[in-house]
Parts: sequence; C-alpha cells; structure tokens
Amino acid sequence: MSFKPSSFSSSSFFFLLFLFFFFASHVSSQACQKTCGQIPIKYPLGTGSGCGDPRFTRYIKCDPDQQTLTLTTHTGCYPITSVDYAKQVIYVTDPSMSTCACTRPSRGFGLDWDAPFSFHDDTVFTLLDCSVDESPVFTPLSNGTGRVSLCDRQSSSICTFLYSNCRAISLINLQVSTCCVYVPLDLGPSFEMDLRKLRCSSYSGFYNLGPGQEPHPENWNYGIALKYKFNVFDEYPVVCGGCERSNGACGYNTQTSSFVCNCPGGINTTSDCFFLYNSASILLPWFSREWVMYPLSWVVIWTVMSLPQRS
Repeated sequence: MSFKPSSFSSSSFFFLLFLFFFFASHVSSQACQKTCGQIPIKYPLGTGSGCGDPRFTRYIKCDPDQQTLTLTTHTGCYPITSVDYAKQVIYVTDPSMSTCACTRPSRGFGLDWDAPFSFHDDTVFTLLDCSVDESPVFTPLSNGTGRVSLCDRQSSSICTFLYSNCRAISLINLQVSTCCVYVPLDLGPSFEMDLRKLRCSSYSGFYNLGPGQEPHPENWNYGIALKYKFNVFDEYPVVCGGCERSNGACGYNTQTSSFVCNCPGGINTTSDCFFLYNSASILLPWFSREWVMYPLSWVVIWTVMSLPQRS
C-alpha cells in the first residue's frame, strides 16, 4: 500500500482558504444591523452612526447591550415598541405615562422642533388632574363669570371612561372636570406638552382605540404614534431599495452625509451588495450563489480535496 501526494497543491489550498475567510467575514458580520431586539430595522431608521438616514440618527438609537430601540428628545428617552414601515409610523411608550395599570406624576412629552417626526392623527393626549383654577386649558371669561375649556369637548366621554372605568385612576377619586382631552394640534409649533405649565399632574396617551373599545380603557393602545417622512416629497430613495434587496443596509458617509450601502462584512458601496455574490460566481463558477451564504460547507470540501489520495 502506498500514498501519493494529491494533485491539489498546497498553494491552491491556501488560495481557497483565503477565499473562505474572505467570504465568511463578508457574510457573517455587518456594521449596520438589520434588527434591534425584536424590531426590524429598515430605512430611514438605523442602529448607529452611519446607518439609516442621518436626520434620524440623533434621535433613534439601538442599545447594543440591551438590544432596545429608543427615541430621545429633550424631555427624555422613550422605548420604541414597534415600527409600521408601510404606514411610516413609529410607536413609543413613556414610562411616566398613566394607564389603567398605574398612575404616575409626569413632566409631559415633547418633540424637538427640528426632529423629522410629527404626531400621528390617531394620537390622543388626555391631561389628568388639572387645576381648574390655574391651568391655562381652562381660560377665564373676560367678564369673570366663569371659565371656558380649551379641551376637545367632542371627546369628553374619554375623560368619563378614564375616570370611572380605569381602576388605577378611579381610585384617586378625581373630578371629571379636572380631565382634558388635548389633541396634538393644541401643542403648538414647539410640540411641547409641559405639564408643569399646564398645571396638570399627569397625562395619558393612546392611539387606535379599536371598534367598540371606547368604554374599555383597559384595552386601549397606550403610547404615542409618531409619523415620519423620507424627505420633503416623501419619496423612498430608489437606490436604497436596491441596496436592501441585495441584503445591504442603507446608510450614509459620516463625513459627507452622502448615501452608502452597507454590505455584509461592513463594506460600503454607493450602489448595492450584488457585487459580493457576482464576484463569488466568477471566482468559483462550480459553486452556486447559495454556497456563498454557507461558507462553512467549503471547509469540508477543501479538507477532503487536500488530503493525500490513496492508491
């Protein structure tokens, strides 16, 4: 019995080994992540500097340790519970917001004036425990005979249901007259809800009550719905679509803010990531493109090919 060296030379083996590490690194890692916890990340959102749209990076971040997506404004840091990319709506929660589960004192909620967000029409704010004598939402009449409410009178039933059917709030025994439905339009151009100035102790925010759920505040969707736009014309960038279809993440050059496509392995291009797979097909035409996504399979093949052949 004898062995003879394989025709598969050591130089060929190291060449293929180089290709393995090259493509493995490109497939296994990516600077801009596609998810943050359970939330998918798509343009214009990003997971850090250089990812997504630069206008959003200042306000939305992903905590790499906790894997939580958060919105930061001048009034605080708020967890993002979900994102509806089709409707371009971001849903956030405020830990200091009062709900049927718990009532808390709060400072309020505000958006930065230059933030690329606005309150969605479905968002409703209800000011709780407001001072009837001091709150500016109850404006005194010029003749001094009483006060007129600046609240949304057509939605006064919401106050009734909160104060009577919401256990955490009903236990405080507040008068319904101290409640005020305050729609986002009333916040003014600064999008500021300062409860100290409004002389209210807390607030509740919700959206999408659902059909037949108005009398059941325990089933309301508590939180704040924020609308965003891609740009002035609200058009999704065509180049970004091609990037995401090629398994890339839309990002930007941190120096020039110009578009880049972040590909697996952290490589940035100005178009898309299809070149990675096209290059693999040229270098290794006997492999299908799917093999590029499973580089560990190559190790077995290369190992067998590099072994001495028995004769």
